[in-house]
Amino acid sequence: MASLAAAYSGPPKLTPARAFTEWRVDIPMLVLILLLAAWYLWSARKVRKAGGQWGSGRTFAFIVLGLGFWAIAVLAWPGVYESVLFYARATQTVLLVLVGPLFLAMGKPLTLLIEAYPGIGGRVERAVRSRAAKVVTFPAITTLLLVAVPMTMYFTSWYTHVFTNGAVRELTYLILMAPGYVFFWTLLRVDPVPKEYPYAVAMWITAAEVVGDAFFGIAVIADQTILAAAHYHAVGYPYGPSLATSQVLGGGIIWILGDFVGLPFLAVQLIQMMRADKREAAEIDAELDARDAAREAARAARASGGGGAPAADALPGAADASSGVADPYPGAAVPVTVEAVEPDEPDEADRPWWETDPRLTDRFKHA
Repeated sequence: MASLAAAYSGPPKLTPARAFTEWRVDIPMLVLILLLAAWYLWSARKVRKAGGQWGSGRTFAFIVLGLGFWAIAVLAWPGVYESVLFYARATQTVLLVLVGPLFLAMGKPLTLLIEAYPGIGGRVERAVRSRAAKVVTFPAITTLLLVAVPMTMYFTSWYTHVFTNGAVRELTYLILMAPGYVFFWTLLRVDPVPKEYPYAVAMWITAAEVVGDAFFGIAVIADQTILAAAHYHAVGYPYGPSLATSQVLGGGIIWILGDFVGLPFLAVQLIQMMRADKREAAEIDAELDARDAAREAARAARASGGGGAPAADALPGAADASSGVADPYPGAAVPVTVEAVEPDEPDEADRPWWETDPRLTDRFKHA
């Protein structure tokens, strides 16, 4: 062990204290993160100066949580030990694929772009609504990519190329984040999206993502070979768990931490669903109030249009007051013909709202 430690030239032994103090400088990622933070703050300020509103919660989600977890993944201990410890790389993968993109999407950057820069934002919104965008962001495709991209990296030579090529490393960070951002963006629906799928679909897709994370993590744990064994043997990290144990820890992190990220996502979905139900209930109440007012107005109009008993001189056999001719058969019973009055046909407004409202009837068309 002493000879291994003497030959080892990487970062020192990872301890709980060093997890907070070990940082590295990755210039491309640092510059990109700072530029995104500056753009977001400037754009939010521009919206406010124009008289609009931009909540501090969105800013906190995007900058502090979204960009913050991105920075931790590539600049803090997961980035420092990514080429040394398998479980450090696994932690970095979860932060880049799931955690960072979730909070970036919650920050509503597309809405901010559209409100702050209407010219560019209009073109972006048209692109978002295009048919190509709808195809690319189909839930089955985004969920598959969310799991397939990191799995492909782990079980191919791509995994070790990240350690030997700086450009590949920086591109890999962005490639890992892309499917996660698209996944959360399309299902959260806080920004304009190509198609608004029902929340039930979002729940099913989230469940599929949870299963996919579990499959990925179990595949890493169950692999009898050491992934990137030649690389880790060459590094010769002399501390901590063995390579096999580190791989098991990494698979567990991918599985458990990946599934744990689904909890706040489900919470946000639940909040969005409750808000949507509240808006729909308010719309239904307004429609019912308007329908009741229209019905009462129609009844009042019918009542004011007549309907009293017929005048006496309108009956057959009555004396003609204008001619002075008396009734030739006084006291005789005069047949009076009364036309049957058909009851009013119930109009559309008199039908119960649940029989005509497409928001309910459409759900049972194929039942």
